[in-house]
Amino acid sequence: MALPKFPVGMQTSTGSPNRITPSRHRSRYVSSFHPAVVSENKLIKDVMRTMGPAKVELPSPDKYLKKHCKELQLPEQSHGSKGVSRACALTQRRPPVPARTDRPPMGQTKGGFIKPAVTAPLKPTPVSVDSHKGHKQLLETSGLVPKYVTKKDYGEVPAYLQRRSEAQWRSQEEHARVEKEQEEQEAMQQLTEEERQAALQHLKKKWDALHEEYQRLPLIIETMSKKAFKKSLEDAMNQLDKDICLLEKFPIIYITKN
Repeated sequence: MALPKFPVGMQTSTGSPNRITPSRHRSRYVSSFHPAVVSENKLIKDVMRTMGPAKVELPSPDKYLKKHCKELQLPEQSHGSKGVSRACALTQRRPPVPARTDRPPMGQTKGGFIKPAVTAPLKPTPVSVDSHKGHKQLLETSGLVPKYVTKKDYGEVPAYLQRRSEAQWRSQEEHARVEKEQEEQEAMQQLTEEERQAALQHLKKKWDALHEEYQRLPLIIETMSKKAFKKSLEDAMNQLDKDICLLEKFPIIYITKN
């Protein structure tokens, strides 16, 4: 049996005769910044590894604080002609010499003399002293100055008070009108003789109708509905008897409109 032929540079694995594996492994990619990252990370961790303060470089014993070392020192000035500083001459310049036709500034004459400024004297603030110990307060806010009398609307009723009084007056009128209507509805009215007789006849006819219906009831009543109906007829007839007696007893009767 002939052996299978494999390409050059390839070999079979020992476990499976049909698997083909390369003879060389390709090298893994490694970044060129990897060593720098590792060293920087190690440096940061090493600094925080101790429990005490970080180790710093101690100052040299030759570099101690000397006298007047922290005082402000002005820069050296290079003196020119007539002892004038060149730095000041470059930075600060004097104003030019005024011409003869220029007008002098206020308060100064042509000869260079300054006139004293004439100002009005300050007036004292008006105050009010209200005790023998000298307690004082401003006169304007003390209420002693009649400044409200000079106003145009002094002594007039404000507009908001007028509106309030008008609204109150309207509400009082509405309340009085409602009360009057209610009294008129509840007012008593006397029945005339014809109305009293007509009401009396109507009550008697109604009593006769109920009495006739009551007479038609059976002598033996066993059911609850019939007993209730009998009881309602008796109550209505008793009420009608009271009303008829009232109308016959009193000739003058007052009733409400409702």
